[in-house]
Amino acid sequence: MTSYPAAPAPGGGGQAGPPVCPRHPDRVSYVTCQRCSRPTCPECQRPAAVGVHCVDCVREANRSVRPTRTVLGGRVSASDRPVVTMTIIGICVALFLASYVLPIMPFFRLDTTQVADEPWRMITSAFLHNGWLHLLLNMYALWIVGPFLENMLGRWRYVALYLVSALGGSVAVLLLTSGAYAVAGASGAVFGFFGAIAVVLRRTGRDARQILIVIAINVVFGFVVAGISWQAHLGGLVVGTALGALFAYLPKERRSVGAVLGVAGMTVLLLGASAALLV
Repeated sequence: MTSYPAAPAPGGGGQAGPPVCPRHPDRVSYVTCQRCSRPTCPECQRPAAVGVHCVDCVREANRSVRPTRTVLGGRVSASDRPVVTMTIIGICVALFLASYVLPIMPFFRLDTTQVADEPWRMITSAFLHNGWLHLLLNMYALWIVGPFLENMLGRWRYVALYLVSALGGSVAVLLLTSGAYAVAGASGAVFGFFGAIAVVLRRTGRDARQILIVIAINVVFGFVVAGISWQAHLGGLVVGTALGALFAYLPKERRSVGAVLGVAGMTVLLLGASAALLV
């Protein structure tokens, strides 16, 4: 609770003056906070079930309230907006538009002839796209599955799932292709989300058949349609499923530490595999 000096009596005498707001001593207020009984001006008043509370009591009460969490530990926010999902989509759209005026694609896509000297390509390629249709399909898929996962897992695990799944897709490209090969797109990360959401749906007792059908259809497309990197899809799917299972089935008391160790371990494994492939 923030403390404020008492308002001085007018004229310096012993008789108390009219009640004033502790935060704004120049404002007379005859309304008192229902919790601390101090005067509170209209700017500092907050509606309560009975009467009003001052901003300091509201802040103190909020500190003692434990945040509401989903069954998998994600924090439930008041706005419930998928901030991370919208940010990822915004970055992808911004980079796609920038590619019309700046030659960013050759420097940030995954190029198997350049990745040994420029390893950041294994992540930056997950934010680039080769055309409007490519961008729209991936962003639509991200918007369909992303908000649910962001809400269930919480923001940091959601970001980790996207980035590590993208890394898994890139490592699979290095492992399963030969010669010069260049790819770009969020598909590896999106397939990671597909795998993770299937596990989360099963873990929470929901029907996962629809997402399994979507995964099967997209896997087939990757093999029969030219220009699609099935390798990135497969790598992202495997890594995303593994991380999704980790996040979904960790015991509650080990959820935070286990998630950190799992993400770190998977990242080290993928980086080690890519280093071995590039030697």
